[in-house]
Amino acid sequence: MGDRFVVVPVDRGGDVSIEGQQSDSVRVPATRFTGGDDRVEDPELEENAVFEPQDPNAAVPILEYNREPNKYGDGVPKENSPFINNTDNDKSNSYDGTNMALFEEEMDSNPMVSSLLDKLANYTNLTQGAQEHEEADDDEGSKKKAVKSPQMGTFMGVYLPCLQNILGVILFLRLTWIVGTAGILESLAIVGLCCSCTMLTAISMSAIATNGVVPAGGSYYMISRSLGPEFGGAVGLCFYLGTTFAGSMYILGTIEILLTYIVPKAAIFVAEKKEDEVDALLNNMRVYGTCCLTLMSIVVFVGVKYVNKLALVFLACVILSILAIYAGVIKTIFEPPDFPVCMLGNRTLQNHNFDKCLKNDIIDNVTATTQLWKLFCKGPELNATCNDYFLNNNVTQIQGIPGLTSGVISENMWSEYGPLGMLVENKKLSSQGGSDPTQDIYLPYVANDIASFFTLLVGIYFPSVTGIMAGSNRSGDLRDAQRSIPVGTILAIFTTSVIYITCVVLFGACIEGVLLRDKFGDSVKGNLVIGTLSWPSPWVIVIGSFFSCCGAGLQSLTGAPRLLQAIARDGIVPFLQVFGHGKANGEPTWALLLTAAICEIGILIASLDAVAPILSMFFLMCYLFVNLACAVQTLLRTPNWRPRFKYYHWALSFLGMSLCLALMFISSWYYAIVAMAIAGCIYKYIEYRGAEKEWGDGIRGLSLNAARFALIRLEEAPPHTKNWRPQCLVLLNLDSDQAVKHPRLLSFTSQLKAGKGLTIVGNVLEGTFLTKEAEAKKAEQNIKSSMTAERTKGFCHVVVSSNLRDGVSHLIQSAGLGGMKHNTVLMAWPGTWKQSNDPQSWRNFIETVRETTSAHQALLVAKNVDSFPTNQDRLGEGTIDVWWVVHDGGLLMLLPFLLRQHKVWRKCKMRIFTVAQMDDNSIQMKKDLQTFLYHLRLNAEVEVVEMHDNDISAFTYEKTLVMEQRSQMLKQMQLSKTEREREAQLIHDRNTASHTASNDKSETGPERVHMTWTKDKLFTERNRNREANANVAMRDLFNMKPEWGSLNQTNVRRMHTAIKLNEVVVNKSQGAHLVLLNMPGPPKNRGGDENYMEFLEVLLEGLNRVLLVRGGGREVITIYS
Repeated sequence: MGDRFVVVPVDRGGDVSIEGQQSDSVRVPATRFTGGDDRVEDPELEENAVFEPQDPNAAVPILEYNREPNKYGDGVPKENSPFINNTDNDKSNSYDGTNMALFEEEMDSNPMVSSLLDKLANYTNLTQGAQEHEEADDDEGSKKKAVKSPQMGTFMGVYLPCLQNILGVILFLRLTWIVGTAGILESLAIVGLCCSCTMLTAISMSAIATNGVVPAGGSYYMISRSLGPEFGGAVGLCFYLGTTFAGSMYILGTIEILLTYIVPKAAIFVAEKKEDEVDALLNNMRVYGTCCLTLMSIVVFVGVKYVNKLALVFLACVILSILAIYAGVIKTIFEPPDFPVCMLGNRTLQNHNFDKCLKNDIIDNVTATTQLWKLFCKGPELNATCNDYFLNNNVTQIQGIPGLTSGVISENMWSEYGPLGMLVENKKLSSQGGSDPTQDIYLPYVANDIASFFTLLVGIYFPSVTGIMAGSNRSGDLRDAQRSIPVGTILAIFTTSVIYITCVVLFGACIEGVLLRDKFGDSVKGNLVIGTLSWPSPWVIVIGSFFSCCGAGLQSLTGAPRLLQAIARDGIVPFLQVFGHGKANGEPTWALLLTAAICEIGILIASLDAVAPILSMFFLMCYLFVNLACAVQTLLRTPNWRPRFKYYHWALSFLGMSLCLALMFISSWYYAIVAMAIAGCIYKYIEYRGAEKEWGDGIRGLSLNAARFALIRLEEAPPHTKNWRPQCLVLLNLDSDQAVKHPRLLSFTSQLKAGKGLTIVGNVLEGTFLTKEAEAKKAEQNIKSSMTAERTKGFCHVVVSSNLRDGVSHLIQSAGLGGMKHNTVLMAWPGTWKQSNDPQSWRNFIETVRETTSAHQALLVAKNVDSFPTNQDRLGEGTIDVWWVVHDGGLLMLLPFLLRQHKVWRKCKMRIFTVAQMDDNSIQMKKDLQTFLYHLRLNAEVEVVEMHDNDISAFTYEKTLVMEQRSQMLKQMQLSKTEREREAQLIHDRNTASHTASNDKSETGPERVHMTWTKDKLFTERNRNREANANVAMRDLFNMKPEWGSLNQTNVRRMHTAIKLNEVVVNKSQGAHLVLLNMPGPPKNRGGDENYMEFLEVLLEGLNRVLLVRGGGREVITIYS
């Protein structure tokens, strides 16, 4: 194969065209290169290896490399992106050319730019988030259909859906009543507040929606991916509840139109008395509403596609109704419609039961009473007993629609709020007294059915401006979502705002005030008030509003279950996962059932005016978090925040967020608190039990910024003594399988910290990072698992170093960040240091002690840590004993107090032992110590142990001799592994026998030993030891065993101290749950390191749970507040 070949990548199933080719395809054996000189013919490759060479006589082999991943690279992609690290579909297109050979080892993880651009060109709006939403489809065996190219534009895809969702039931059923009650000026204020809120929200939403591709999921997707799963789940469920209650409101509106204006005789419950009319209406709403909900749910379950097809029909009804209103307004200029309103004095009358607005009428020259007379009098006779107000006031008739040029606008400028039962009156008309308020409720007056005030009207009106998310919910169907969503949504809000503002002004300018305040049109024979204004007939508005409410209710019952299904499939709320399943075609059956059940709650409330504020709360909360998401992303300036929509600002988002919050409490402060409590509970539940999702949300960025700010502040000055608490670096040991050796060390850490402060769990692996990378990751995972099991909150830091000593030193020096650095090192006592063949183990321990001292950090060493209690244990009555030998800054006092805050140690009492010398006043020392503890606000028993001078025992000399002999032998002789073990066992047996004999002898003698606290007292003690009596005693001992005379006297004195102090501690604290003891410092001369370990071993002998404490050189506890 000396010829030069051109390697051509072959697409499976296609032909490769090379310029100048005109020959037939030629098939050759395909050869797989395995990385060496051997070549393996692969029949599978041969089947697809089709090519067309330039020269018919030349054979061009097609080469396919079988490259291994980079041995030292990162084998785990950090992000599952549709473009990066996704080579599943490109295995047949691996690059084998020579032009880019320099980058060929990168091809396994990073694609060529050409393939990246090809994927981008064929991108179909189905991003990672959308794939997560659709994961459950595979579980149900449904095959995904090919994604069709979206073709909807701005007008059909965004503008009209938003228009349909915004204009609805409130416009037709309540806007006239709001204008009459609040007046034109306050109504404009209500409309302005609500429309400003939605416009600001739309600006924020446009910025979020144009910051990348927004798949199907709409507002929930935007909020969850911007603010994280906790906020996303909480607000998503609030948005779901709002959409569900919106369905209730639309169904109640449908039934109200049906029973009040279309077929009033269809009512099942009929009130026999006027005062029972409200209850009868509510009961009818409940019965018919439940039936309507059932019917709509069946329609949605059976054929949701028909609902979508009828959407344009429902929208046409809305638009025709609005056009009919404007046409009617124009007609009033020339010919106002005839809708007379009958007034008694200045009171408005319901004219259901009479035709003539007269007290009596002349029929055949005979004065006869009318039907109106019979309503106010006890009989039809002219001399019958009548209501006083009826007798004292005249009956007049005014036009309900005086027209645009009548000047009635000046009378409707101001508000007419009132309590429940207040009569609707015209203040311009005269009125004589004589009424009895207790009897007025039984008479056919038009009265308020609810108490009215400004904040209530805000809550009732706000649902009429919701629906701005309809365009973003259809983002997957848009040709260019990033352009259509902002333009269509903002244009729809502007259009509807103009419609609402003009309707408020025109209603106030055309309709009489008493008719505006007549909510159900009782004064115009039960006609819809807005219908009396329309042209050509009131039935246009009635029928149009009826179908509009039906369509909106169906849309709510269609959209709400899908929103719940999207939340359930995200897996962030565990108990909702059942609602992620549905029919084979993906329809959310279970979610529809739950939606219908919640919707039934709103229908049982039965009052449109009571349901509207509920859904206002949930929508306002959703809009609030949309604004918050935009403001957070803008202020953080995250690198991924690059919206195409440029007309936004964080101040606008903040203003919108503030307006949403204000409107929540203006509408109904108790509903607002309940809605916020529901969202807060969902948030905490997701935080506690929900699945962990990393969506690159803004809250994570906000946390990083807050952490950075806090770290910089902490760096400015060290913490005050009052704020000092142990920030622990826990040094863990792992076994050969990278499993944690002492998990109880983590338990003790969590008990000591109680979740407060900093905890860094560190470990050192010997080797180089390139070769130990996999082991380091495994160790980190095991440590994190152990931390989770032991409920230790903190960070894990695994370091790979050439040797353990340097690795531990690096951890001590560099663990933490800025002001959040550890001040305490916690480690386990090396219990097997004597049996270890490698002296480096105990040398590393001593070097750690030295380095923590040099770094001015506290050191805690736990002996027998495996016997420490777990977090599930509950220690009974017992003590935590503190042996305060030297002052260490108060750490010995602080640690028991912190431990007793945890439920494991809560029942334990604290005892403090201190040592008195022969010159000290023990009684005074005890009083002073009790006073000191009182000022420290610590409850503890105090005991002063008197330890006087005593001769050094033969056991001490023997112990020191054995220690020095062992040390000398190990230094001078190169012992084999077997010999060292035998020597260690021999010394151990001899020590055990000598110690037993000494204990038997010392039981009869007094317990007298001298303990020193300061250098001066130490020198005094040394001088006393040089006295004649001591010299005589020493000579006697040396005569017993001459080799004792060659011992290092410093070692003898230290061994003497360790033995005597151990005897006292064992005597007093052997039954304690925990013993805290000052840890002596290591010798400055490194030649005595092994002796130092022996001293500590003797000091701790016979004690179960011991915590050696070495202070960091600063005060950690204070008596001041």
